[in-house]
Amino acid sequence: MALCLKQVFNKDKTFRPRKKFEPGTQRFELYKKAQASLKSGLDLKAVVQLPPGESINDWIAVHVVDFFNRINLIYGTMSEYCTEKSCPIMSGGLKYEYRWQDDSKYKKPTKLSAPQYMCMLMDWIEMLINNEDIFPTRIGVPFPKQFQQVCTKILTRLFRVFVHVYIHHFDSIINMGAEAHVNTCYKHFYYFIREFSLVDHRELEPLVRMPQGL
Repeated sequence: MALCLKQVFNKDKTFRPRKKFEPGTQRFELYKKAQASLKSGLDLKAVVQLPPGESINDWIAVHVVDFFNRINLIYGTMSEYCTEKSCPIMSGGLKYEYRWQDDSKYKKPTKLSAPQYMCMLMDWIEMLINNEDIFPTRIGVPFPKQFQQVCTKILTRLFRVFVHVYIHHFDSIINMGAEAHVNTCYKHFYYFIREFSLVDHRELEPLVRMPQGL
């Protein structure tokens, strides 16, 4: 029997504390607008479109943080099924393997288990979205020139979480009764990155046969 979503997606299972938007800020108002559109049952292709008169960087920032929170929650729930033993390599089936690289510990692409990769990924994203020089929250402080480039890297790596979860843990998603929720999150993410061309089409190949209508 399917569990209710409150049981399935327990906030205590997230890897990291949820990043929140400060009430009264433009970013918070955009977040509320985006959430209201989602709950209204509008077509997801329409929901991701930039609202008239709004800043594209603010819109992208809101969604990057929200997707981080949502995907963090999904993987946190799945993590008991994704272990060093079950997933010794971070992969998307036999054809795709993802190696970790950063500017500190792993200077060269390094083979990691899926749990290790996920921990490194969530740490890395959390560091970026909490960095005021990259994701400024103060009024009048502009986004850096490389902002969208950074977001592309974040979203590309978050897409790999969907790849791994769908290909290696989909049975567990179904058994938990979480299929509809995960599918909706994936569709929202997919339409957003396609709307603004934020992830290279080659990165999407592992799930290319998945019908976007789900």
